[in-house]
Order: sequence, then structure tokens, then C-alpha cells
Amino acid sequence: MSSVVSSSRRFSLSVALSAVALSVLGLTACMDPKVAFKGVDITGADYAKELNLPDQNGQVRKIKDFSGKLVVVFFGYTQCPDVCPTTMQELAEVKRLLGADGDKLQAVFVTVDPERDTTELLKAYVENFDASFVALRPTPEQLPQIAKEFKIYFKRVEGKTPTSYTMDHSAGSYTFDAQGKVRLFNRYGMGAEALAHDFKLLLK
Repeated sequence: MSSVVSSSRRFSLSVALSAVALSVLGLTACMDPKVAFKGVDITGADYAKELNLPDQNGQVRKIKDFSGKLVVVFFGYTQCPDVCPTTMQELAEVKRLLGADGDKLQAVFVTVDPERDTTELLKAYVENFDASFVALRPTPEQLPQIAKEFKIYFKRVEGKTPTSYTMDHSAGSYTFDAQGKVRLFNRYGMGAEALAHDFKLLLK
């Protein structure tokens, strides 16, 4: 009888230890954000650190100005026919999907076409999607440096007239957490639901 009891205890102890091990593994998986994000986790990146550019109202903006909010930085231009309006519309939809936390999302649009994108045009453009969205306008001299800092591509493609040119540019965006640290690279076309999923994780 004693041997049966001993075997039973060993079995119970084995089950208990297995349960603890599975619990720890499960907790570790939940705590590791790299497992859950839909976007590309670039936490700790040594680029995309700061902006320091004037907005549509002439106020110089830095990432830290939006402390406590998630900041999404996107590069484009107001005459962009597809990528830019799609991305801006998605961010407006994400704010809706976040519900009560929608005010914790700050979209920042940086023009790669400062020659045509005046402050007045930028103001009208971003506010057409959401009144809280911010547009930044680097000078032509600042643009190459900010593009290098954020590892984004832009190139002017000449049109039939001097003012009908288009701008090729990177289509993704960057997400900064509430402490102002870059965390994610968002691929173009992820969709509002995938973006909202990632933002909810960052807000936890």
C-alpha cells in the first residue's frame, strides 16, 4: 500500500510541476510583445528618434510634446493620389476603434514636398481627416536630414509641367509609445484593425 501512495504522490507532484511550467511559459509568452504585434517591432532602434519641425500653425514640434500619447509618424504629400489618403483615413478609423482611448493617438504627417505643401494647405489636409492630426513642414534643406534619420525614401518625379511633378516616397509609418520611444514600423496597408490591435497592446 505504501508503494502505491508513494507513486500517487510522485504523479501528483509531476502534474503540479508541469502545470507550473506551462503557466510560466504562458505568462512569458503574454509578456513578450514581440509575439503579439502585427507590425514590425523595432524597439531599441538607433534611428527615428526626433523630429523638431514646425507644424501647420508654425509651432516647432518634438516627439516629447506628445508625451502620454502614442505617436504615429507618416511621410507623404498632400497631392499623393493613393498611399497618403489611405493611411490618413486608416488612422482616423483607428481612433474610432480605440474608443475611449482614441484621444491617446496622435497622428503626425511629415511632408516630403515642402515646395508645394504650404502651411495653409497642410492644415486643411490633415484636419480633413481629423482635427487633432498634426502636419510638419521641413524646409527643403531639412528634408534630406530628417529622411536619413527616419530611413525613409523620397524622390521627385518630373511631370509634363514644372508644377505637375509627383513624389515617390516610403509608404510605412512609425509608432512611438507614450514615453516617446520608437516601437513599431507599420507596413502600408496593414489596415485599421491590425493597427488598433498593436496600439491597444502599447497602451496597456
